[in-house]
Amino acid sequence: MPLTPHDVDRFEAARPRLEALAYRLLGSASEAEDAVQETFLRWQAADTGRVEVPEAWLTKVLTNLCLNQLTSARARRETYVGQWLPEPLLAGDPMLGPADTAERRESVSYAVLTLMERLSPKERAVYVLREAFDYSHREIAGILDITEASGQQLHHRARKHIADGRARAEVDAAAARRVVEEFLAAATTGRTEPLVRLLTEDAVAVGDGGGKVPARTKAFEGARAVATFMRGLFKPGKAQRALVGGSPEIHVTTANGGPALVVVVDGRVLGVMCLEITPEGIAAFRTQANPDKLARATRHWAAGDHGTPALRLF
Repeated sequence: MPLTPHDVDRFEAARPRLEALAYRLLGSASEAEDAVQETFLRWQAADTGRVEVPEAWLTKVLTNLCLNQLTSARARRETYVGQWLPEPLLAGDPMLGPADTAERRESVSYAVLTLMERLSPKERAVYVLREAFDYSHREIAGILDITEASGQQLHHRARKHIADGRARAEVDAAAARRVVEEFLAAATTGRTEPLVRLLTEDAVAVGDGGGKVPARTKAFEGARAVATFMRGLFKPGKAQRALVGGSPEIHVTTANGGPALVVVVDGRVLGVMCLEITPEGIAAFRTQANPDKLARATRHWAAGDHGTPALRLF
């Protein structure tokens, strides 16, 4: 039976929320869009007249589609070239979803999305449903077809894994902006010491090139190693200009709710560097450079006016 206009309207009303949920579950905007589209196809094939609570029905279908995707993604990521990082979403992207509580903001932060890769698919689903969308343990049990007790145990384990990976507090947005600006100033001096002073002793730098662009397969670890890498990254050179195809502009912005640098050449986003900033200094740089994971960011960037870049390289 074909969907009525009312059925379509009900789905479209739920779409933004479904996309935000799928993105948190998968860490990929493109995969989230595919999962939501598949959910629509299931809705199209369902006897919608018998669905009492469409939101609950759609959430259950989508979550279980994402669980299947996560299970297969684990196998694919074992053969992924280099480090795997989530797809970043720039400020204002509707797929970021609700951000009215600290828990909801944290659930979409780049650091937490990266940490969620350590969770089992069901741990991740329970964590996202509980922390980001405030589902009760009873509702989660119904969505995942598990007992409430199992759901509570999965939630406890997931929260512990996330907390263990985020032992330090972050700073507020204004302080983070100042640190980012100090970092850019230090990175362009050509010297290592100014950078070292801005980093925590155990700072790390991770890049995802996906085998499409050069990226180190292992993270840089420790303040001096990271500072040396950053000094070279921001050093002008003909080879670097040829590699990126022009003169990059660097903008200070936010991605996934946190401080970030966006590297743009001729309107195309070439990289998004997400910084994890703590009261002790910059603890992590996570850079997404895989062009397959930057198409949405480029579209979103092109739709706005971002003013004068903070820095022009090469």
